[in-house]
Amino acid sequence: MSFLNNTKIAVIGGGSWATALIKILCEQNHIQIRWWLRNQKDIDHIRKFNHNPSYLSDVVLSPRKVKVFEKTVDAVKGADYVILAVPAAFVRESLQHLSPKHLQGKRIVSAIKGMLPDLNLLITDWISRDFGIPIEDTCVIAGPCHAEEVALEKQSYLSIASTECPAAEDFAALMTCRYVAANPLDDLYGVEYAAIMKNIIALACGITHGLGYGDNFQAVLVSNAMQEIGGFVTSLDPRERNMSSSAYLGDLLVTSYSQFSRNRLFGNMIGRGYSVKAAQLEMKMIAEGFYATKSIHEMNKIHHVNMPITNSVYRVLYEEHAPAVVMEDLKKLLK
Repeated sequence: MSFLNNTKIAVIGGGSWATALIKILCEQNHIQIRWWLRNQKDIDHIRKFNHNPSYLSDVVLSPRKVKVFEKTVDAVKGADYVILAVPAAFVRESLQHLSPKHLQGKRIVSAIKGMLPDLNLLITDWISRDFGIPIEDTCVIAGPCHAEEVALEKQSYLSIASTECPAAEDFAALMTCRYVAANPLDDLYGVEYAAIMKNIIALACGITHGLGYGDNFQAVLVSNAMQEIGGFVTSLDPRERNMSSSAYLGDLLVTSYSQFSRNRLFGNMIGRGYSVKAAQLEMKMIAEGFYATKSIHEMNKIHHVNMPITNSVYRVLYEEHAPAVVMEDLKKLLK
């Protein structure tokens, strides 16, 4: 099944990542984009001025290629692909007016780097379970890539993963343009879990930075994190995978070190003395790692993987231990 010509793509979400993905898709010929946003003021503004006033406002979108919708049912109608680009905590609310028949025969692409927080469930598994979409018709988009650099047209890389390569290859072709290279993989679960866990590590990096730790410690932290992610992913989906490739290590590095990383920023605020609630109120965007920390921590009660970094972040965010004390304990466990 290939939709490379005259492809209709619905995008669910109005944030920076959704806007960046639409910008990339606008580089393609023979594509129609059907965009659903929650905010009516943003919808009206986009229709009039062809840019998102709330996120990446310098990105000009083609009115010929992009149509904006108030209802998700209208946005997904006739679409070949549906891209989900809302925070994981809000995905069920965003799709509440859709039934399995609305998504039947479509490929679903998750650009969400988080899990359903109360179910500890991957987005692709939830879509398959609740909407009856065959898992082979789902894909995930991972990095290493930040929306802000896409907006600036800096050379970027995406990883498109599915259980079977043809689905990933088709969508990777749609996401490739002069400043983005999209690479297909057949490791849906490995890429999806790694994309979730790297946000937890970015929180840890932010916390240590806020506490005054330097580059030397952060390098050790990230090196140990790669082992932690690899161990957890392997326990859930044992198979041979190269964890040093860009889909895993690259995505971890950019999220841990970049000035654009919202998870690193959130962690930095916690390290500097903000409470969790105060940091959440200060940030305009959702830090997926906050919810992911609890989900992964709860899942690991079953799998028993050695994950000192995730445990440390959990202690800070959910047990309200002092960040300085927790990181002192973590120092003794890193090598």
